[in-house]
Amino acid sequence: MNFFTTRLALYFKLVRLDKPIGILLLLWPTLSALWIASDGQPSWQHLVIFCLGTALMRSAGCAINDYADRDFDKHVQRTAERPLTSGKIKSWEAVMLAVVLALLSFALILPLNALTKQLSVVAVIVAASYPYFKRFFAIPQAYLGIAFGFGIPMAFATVNDAIPTQAWWLLVANVFWAIAYDTEYAMVDREDDLKIGIKTSAITFGNWDVLAIMLSYLISLLLILICGLQFGLSWPFIIGVVLAGLIAIYHYSLIKERDRAKCFAAFRHNNWLGAAVFSGIVIDYLMR
Repeated sequence: MNFFTTRLALYFKLVRLDKPIGILLLLWPTLSALWIASDGQPSWQHLVIFCLGTALMRSAGCAINDYADRDFDKHVQRTAERPLTSGKIKSWEAVMLAVVLALLSFALILPLNALTKQLSVVAVIVAASYPYFKRFFAIPQAYLGIAFGFGIPMAFATVNDAIPTQAWWLLVANVFWAIAYDTEYAMVDREDDLKIGIKTSAITFGNWDVLAIMLSYLISLLLILICGLQFGLSWPFIIGVVLAGLIAIYHYSLIKERDRAKCFAAFRHNNWLGAAVFSGIVIDYLMR
């Protein structure tokens, strides 16, 4: 394997393209919003822009996150061998890659309206500042939910050049969903995070972590249900939300004993929860 191929493989791992779960957790709420905003008929242009933009911004976020955490990750078993932490790539490479990916993402939205561009600036600021919230914010997962859900108002802004109140409530729903799944993720690293002083919801919630996760799922799905009904969605959408609720209950069976491997499995399984809601929305519009 030559130098170029080796470097490319390291960059690939840095931005987690070998672990697409993060992209999917951003993509499902974004696509759901895009479908609702366009009454079930999103343009191919918008689909391409939001899908590629989501992948690019998540990748840029991973690079910035690893740069910010480079001195912490070496003390965490799961992250000690990441390319930047292990010294296989330099800090300036991670920053350069994040900037290039963010610029590519911004280039995608150049054909879109001014409101979408303005929101994209806010989205970049939120995504870039998230890693530093773990230094002082007791529940950084809530801030992550804003970063991961900002595609929701952007989708409405792109299609309608306006953002309805329900879109902001969907963003709030995404915050609670992120608290749920990222607390499951944080439960995996809780012991290491306690040693190095990183703040996470798993530490903040303590013995109430499982209850907090299930309440967050409940609030998120209730908000999604209420907003969907206000947008005129009907029984296929409701079935999708109910299915998502059953998936959340399954997650309880995984996390109740706080086993690291099972908590991580629950986190990854949230892909199916987001897919269930999105599928309900798509089927609802197809059946009209």
